[in-house]
Amino acid sequence: MKGRHGGMTTERERVSSPPTISEVAAAAGVGRSTAARTLGGYGYVSPELRERVLAAAEQIGYRTNALARSMSTGVTHTLGVIVADIGNPFFAGVVRGISDTSRERGFDTIVLSTHEDLGEEIAAMNVLIDKRVDGVIVASAAVQRADVAHINAAIEHGIPVVLVDREVSHLDLDAVVIDNRAAAREAVDSLIQAGHTRIGFVWGPSTDTRPTTRRDLLDAAAKNLWTDGERLRGYLDALDDAGIRFDPELVMVGDKTESRAVDEVARMLALPDRPTAVFCSETDAMTGTLRAVRAAGLAYPADISLIGFDDSSWAAVMDPPLTMIEQPMHELGEQAAATLLTLVDGGSTPRSLHTLDTRLMERASVAPPSGDMPLS
Repeated sequence: MKGRHGGMTTERERVSSPPTISEVAAAAGVGRSTAARTLGGYGYVSPELRERVLAAAEQIGYRTNALARSMSTGVTHTLGVIVADIGNPFFAGVVRGISDTSRERGFDTIVLSTHEDLGEEIAAMNVLIDKRVDGVIVASAAVQRADVAHINAAIEHGIPVVLVDREVSHLDLDAVVIDNRAAAREAVDSLIQAGHTRIGFVWGPSTDTRPTTRRDLLDAAAKNLWTDGERLRGYLDALDDAGIRFDPELVMVGDKTESRAVDEVARMLALPDRPTAVFCSETDAMTGTLRAVRAAGLAYPADISLIGFDDSSWAAVMDPPLTMIEQPMHELGEQAAATLLTLVDGGSTPRSLHTLDTRLMERASVAPPSGDMPLS
């Protein structure tokens, strides 16, 4: 049997050699250049011939060489997505929104998770630059001006970048976020309306030294993620609105981990004038708080009221169900993808900040403070 180049067909060719463009052209009854334009996504091909070529390609199992196509067209039809933790239900929801929207436009997505580590984020961005993605959506861990060189590098390579979930103060880029400050303010205000004045804040600044003034607290928060700082400001806004004095002992400091949250809430519960309510600004902050409350022999909401961020199915089936802030995860992803695709298509608009609304899902974890709460 003759091989593709006139010689005898080898066993390897029969088993693994992929179909070529010339074979697609022959199967479709068109010239090689027509098949190449159709499969490469460039130049004009009539709808009738395009349909014939694609049908022939599918019939014989031809797969487009994406790298070769990108070299000839400058387009890979691929978006890069960098998130802190793909295992976090919040980011999973955002990524789903991105992929659903990009797929409708014929774009694939490459998702990389960084564990909120700037070094891993830099490496991930370099991977996406090397793969010549058409654009990048990133939930960045960058805080300082020196942290954004990798994002600027992507832009210098002609790759548009859109921020999602958090802003980065040193970057003038399109961003899709929620109003974290307003969401936290509403949650804490609901605790105040229930009669609470001693309200703990879990997930504060990552500092070993506890700030003693409001100014020091905000300065410390400014060295953390934008979302953390905004939620802390919302907490302080609600206290100010109600004329409640800020107590630094009621704000968690240190590493942002569940185990640290357990320790800090245990410390708060051991205070002579302990909190009667706690606002948790992240999912791990809530799970750490629940562990500490249980370890102290307390129950919510009888002994302590709780509100958390990032509503999920588990919060609704807790006993009692937890009051949580619901974020529009899928919508955040949809808007980020739509914004990026506009830039990929060459759209030139002034930098935009898309701020989406949240919803406070009121359930059974908030009650008026008890007058005879047991002390730890």
